Amino acid sequence: MKVKTLFVCGNCGYESAKWLGKCPACNEWNSFYEEKVSNTNSGSGAGARNKNVTPKKLKEVEGLTTSRISTGIGELDRVLGGGLVKGSLVLVGGEPGIGKSTLILQLCDKMKGEGKVLYVSGEESAEQVKIRADRLKINNDEIMFLGETNIDAIQDAITAINPKLVIVDSIQTMYSEDITSAAGTVSQVREITSRIMRICKDNNITTIIIGHVTKDGNIAGPRVLEHMVDTVLYIEGERYFSYRMLRSVKNRFGSTNELGMFEMKNEGMVEITNPSSILISDREDNPAGSIVVASIEGTRPLLVELQSLTANSVFGIPKRTANGFDYNRLAVLIAVLEKRAGLALGGQDVYLNVVSGIKIVEPAVDLGVILACSSSYKNVSIPKDVVAIGEVGLTGEVRAINMIEKRIKESEKLGFKKCIIPESNKKLLKDNYKLDIIGVRNINEAIKNLGIK
Repeated sequence: MKVKTLFVCGNCGYESAKWLGKCPACNEWNSFYEEKVSNTNSGSGAGARNKNVTPKKLKEVEGLTTSRISTGIGELDRVLGGGLVKGSLVLVGGEPGIGKSTLILQLCDKMKGEGKVLYVSGEESAEQVKIRADRLKINNDEIMFLGETNIDAIQDAITAINPKLVIVDSIQTMYSEDITSAAGTVSQVREITSRIMRICKDNNITTIIIGHVTKDGNIAGPRVLEHMVDTVLYIEGERYFSYRMLRSVKNRFGSTNELGMFEMKNEGMVEITNPSSILISDREDNPAGSIVVASIEGTRPLLVELQSLTANSVFGIPKRTANGFDYNRLAVLIAVLEKRAGLALGGQDVYLNVVSGIKIVEPAVDLGVILACSSSYKNVSIPKDVVAIGEVGLTGEVRAINMIEKRIKESEKLGFKKCIIPESNKKLLKDNYKLDIIGVRNINEAIKNLGIK
């Protein structure tokens, strides 16, 4: 057996014969580590040769991918695009303690009657998982537990049990004896994922693997990990809030960037079927610097409260802080307010917060940010029944946005009386709405309409 030494980038998996300070593939600094690789060919890994492979005519292949299994959890089905596809490989990522294992264990309970479920854990013992199962009142007698980290033993168990669903918690704890590096390294994660993918595809077994995330919020391991799986889900949420967001960032069988809402309680992850009413339920009457915006997450309209605070800057350079909103985008909108609306924010500290720990990235909330900052600076309250929707350009114009009908209908359903939207969107509206729809062409018209200026 010949052993050679390689240096592998821990961020992207790039291999080099010598150590490099900067990875030429992903430009990451100090990411290379030494790894010994044995030049063996056991025939079980991803690179093993299969002599019995013959091409097939595509029209003769049976379309098994259309067959779905409902998870019994409505919000999870929404994100998955209607349920789990048989034989698919799903990757679930999130920070420690965010609720990954809890949600997946609840999923195992909902699969009662569909067949055997194999729960493989490399982090917790059977007693620890049983304690969580008792707390969640799991009542599925077909859940099988395996505390193992060796992929060969896991493969043997899958072959013997032939389950309908396999859970691997987590992918970073699994290892293969064919790879000499430690568990969790780039080579191990790549090899284990490839083996699991081959097992689930060959036997038409639905598999969910749980992955850790790095400090940057990305799933730990090589980037190829996300390319190998069929679906990638992220569970997001602030540590001090009970709300959890399940977001789809890749889905070969459904829409991407779909969102599901949950609330973490003692009985587990509880679905929130109408998140807009929850997110704005604790809003005070007419607070200065507060406004509701209508965002779209996937196909779901979401009404969220924005809060802004402006204060005289104590230091020479004013401070800008954004929580749940892009900091650079806030800086741009403040500059637009100064130049186009004449607000002297150059000497003001500006703070922006998206209530309830929600993160918003779409530009349709720009107008809401503009109005919230203006309201706080002028200390003029915005009526409680107003919703603002629109993208703001550098010249101060309010640009058209998509899915305007869904946003307006959600606002109308929750009892709002006035909706400020781009003028170009208002001209294209066909339906009649009970709430007062006001079209604006620029930020000055929007500010003037609310009596802030």
